[in-house]
Amino acid sequence: MQNARMSLPRVSIQPHDFDLSAEVAALRAGDARVGAVCAFVGTVRDRNWPPTLAAAQGSPHPDGGDAARSDPAAHRDGATVSSMELEHYPGMTEKAIEAMIDEALRRFDVLGVRVIHRVGLLQPQDQIVLVAVTSPHRGESFQACEFLMDYLKTQAPFWKKEQTPEGARWVDARVSDDAALARWGIQAANA
Repeated sequence: MQNARMSLPRVSIQPHDFDLSAEVAALRAGDARVGAVCAFVGTVRDRNWPPTLAAAQGSPHPDGGDAARSDPAAHRDGATVSSMELEHYPGMTEKAIEAMIDEALRRFDVLGVRVIHRVGLLQPQDQIVLVAVTSPHRGESFQACEFLMDYLKTQAPFWKKEQTPEGARWVDARVSDDAALARWGIQAANA
């Protein structure tokens, strides 16, 4: 009997939301080799929400410095982001993400990968991206999931536009995302 994972596409670019538990269940369905599942879900954040406890206490940001200084996107000059719109080139985006998955499969001992990225108009707290990875052991799942997210943040051909009271503005790539990809030995095309 063929398992459901075999027919599940590895990449989906879609305007509609996804169900994490359904996606993970489908990814691991019928595969008794799976000993670990790692999933990352990214959401559209409200950048004007009160700062985290660490930032409020002046604790250093994980990338060095404090969150407001090291990540200009953290506060966006106090402008309220009311929505985010994502655009992509159909066909080109899926092909780029498929290549990312192929590279993850070369680097890590993983059994299955599923990447969903939403496009269109999104609101704060909406789910925007899912990366799910199955493997025999947790370490490989964690590493492959992190590798794919680092790759997605810098190399996937998506364009993000924020709506603020001052008008629309395109979101630029961040230096911290390029640095995260560099630790995998890959130079970002944005640099």
